Amino acid sequence: MKLDIIKNQWLDIVFEGRNKIYGAYELRKSNGKTTVKALVIGSLIFSIAVAAPLIASLLPDSEEEVVNNDIKIATVKLPPKKEEIKPNQPPPPPPPPKVDQVKFVKPVVAKANEITEDPPKIVDLKDKKVGNETIKGDPDAVLTVDEPVGKGPVTEIIQEDNNVYNTAGIEVKPDFPGGIEKFYKFVGNNYKTPEEEGLKGKVYVTFVVEKDGSLTDIKVLRDIGYGTGAEAIRVLKKCPKWTPGEQNGKKVRVLYSLPITIQSAE
Repeated sequence: MKLDIIKNQWLDIVFEGRNKIYGAYELRKSNGKTTVKALVIGSLIFSIAVAAPLIASLLPDSEEEVVNNDIKIATVKLPPKKEEIKPNQPPPPPPPPKVDQVKFVKPVVAKANEITEDPPKIVDLKDKKVGNETIKGDPDAVLTVDEPVGKGPVTEIIQEDNNVYNTAGIEVKPDFPGGIEKFYKFVGNNYKTPEEEGLKGKVYVTFVVEKDGSLTDIKVLRDIGYGTGAEAIRVLKKCPKWTPGEQNGKKVRVLYSLPITIQSAE
């Protein structure tokens, strides 16, 4: 009798006359199914492991990109400071014309022989101003007359809000044209670190974004020497105007801070 070892006929011969309820008989009898099942499951796990990187690359990235506020930069020669040209000032008003003035002599009780100057007469004081000395006015001078008070509409004077607000409590924060990332890029492209080997650290700068978007009151809170703070001020002074912040529907001044990371080439 020819037996096929792949089939389970040989088990009946081996276990003939023996206890088939014993676990070894059942394990050998179901060995084929177990092997096929293990092969299928192993193939599925292997296929998933191989395809996992491809599936992960097709999934959309839901995490927000972390914005790196630190800016790495290189050296600069500061340009000569330009002198601010003041606008033309209006000429000062002309001096008032001279008016006849009679010296006032304080009355003093004295003896007749001690009187050195006669007091002015009432006729002399008529249409004259009384002063410390006698002055002869210019008869050809043009007299100025005070203008009467106008009767036009009264304009209400509203006190301007010049307080400096913090970005944490402002309704509409100031913004750089194109977004804050454009601002960091502008500073990084224009800031030049000193040519000092092994220079490393952070420069902390604050500035105020004015109502017209310009940057003022630029202060260096901390630098690492070698002109790093002065360079930060230079870059911020040439910065384009921002969109100003708003509070209660009105443009206001807002304080902003900027950390700059310096790391020169080793």
